[in-house]
Amino acid sequence: MLTVGSIVIRCSDLERQLLFWTAALDYEPRLPLDDDFALLRPRSGAGTNVSLDAVPSERVLPPRIHLDLYADDQALEVERLEALGAQLVHWPKRPADADFLIMEDPEGNRFCVVDASPGEAA
Repeated sequence: MLTVGSIVIRCSDLERQLLFWTAALDYEPRLPLDDDFALLRPRSGAGTNVSLDAVPSERVLPPRIHLDLYADDQALEVERLEALGAQLVHWPKRPADADFLIMEDPEGNRFCVVDASPGEAA
């Protein structure tokens, strides 16, 4: 049996991405930190790790893989993520009834914030 242990995000500025993703997900880094790699884990202990790998790579759109982050209060989370440095991404093909918003982190890595409020099918 396989399980997802960590999702790895390549980045150019490890320190900046470390600050963003630990605050965005309420994760903590495994210590000691490396100069070019950081494993972030949920403070609660439960959940999938996110790792940051300081290997600059070409940004490709649309990305081949992205995170879907489920939010009980989508509007509040989007506002909080914007305050941390994320940006909303306009996608003209987004269905009017879509339960997700596309965002990107400070380096342009895209992710979705999905409305998982009670009553929504997530």
